[in-house]
Amino acid sequence: MTLAVIKFSSEDCGLCHKMSHYDQKVAEELGMSFVDVKMQDTPTYRKYRKILLTQYPDKAEMGWPTYIICEEPEGEFKIIGEVKGAHPKGELREKLQAVMAQA
Repeated sequence: MTLAVIKFSSEDCGLCHKMSHYDQKVAEELGMSFVDVKMQDTPTYRKYRKILLTQYPDKAEMGWPTYIICEEPEGEFKIIGEVKGAHPKGELREKLQAVMAQA
């Protein structure tokens, strides 16, 4: 099972940008791959849009950033859970671990 953290954020979100290095490090320390999808990055957004729209069909309830944890993001993906909003490194780790425990 290949788990990935897909982070959907905006280039206009200062916290989203500031936390990207930590987000990737935490995901990789937990054995997951990490993809940073900026909504303005059209090719990357198109690649992962189906994952976001499965969870948020109209994008109304999503937070900044939104982390969607899923299996096989490059293929027939299955969403395991999500974490919304910016968090300190330790808190993000705990939230991701809680989602992984449900998998």
